[in-house]
Amino acid sequence: MIAIGDSVQEFSLQDHTGTEVTWSSLRGKPAVFFFYPKANTPGCTKEACGFRDLQAQFDAKGVAVFGISADTVKRQSNFQVKYELTMPLLADTERTVIEGWGVWQEKKNYGRTYMGVVRSTFLFDADGKVAHVWSPVRVKGHTDAVLAKVNELF
Repeated sequence: MIAIGDSVQEFSLQDHTGTEVTWSSLRGKPAVFFFYPKANTPGCTKEACGFRDLQAQFDAKGVAVFGISADTVKRQSNFQVKYELTMPLLADTERTVIEGWGVWQEKKNYGRTYMGVVRSTFLFDADGKVAHVWSPVRVKGHTDAVLAKVNELF
């Protein structure tokens, strides 16, 4: 998994509108990327809505917020519309970023072992270096913790 101080490789993903988002286009301002297992599931919905509800405070600090999952553009779009989410939701169907950043891991649930997205959040500074990592994430209180770190660092 990427760690504090790391930089990441260039990537290009489509957001929930089908618009291409590249890593290089995001340089120059801090950014939060939260990875979630699957759109429209209870925990993922709560987390995404938490970031939505704090969007104005992230904006006031000049911090962009992005959600990422392996869902399709269409599923991301439906998720965004249904919950009036304010941040771009990136579709990483090939798991390029998910695997590259180390959030695709072995998980266990009800005695079953499988590979999946470990709920994780990364805060990057304006130079594209990791400033903080939360993994694995517990949804309750998480968005407040991310905002507190943003307020501390920026």
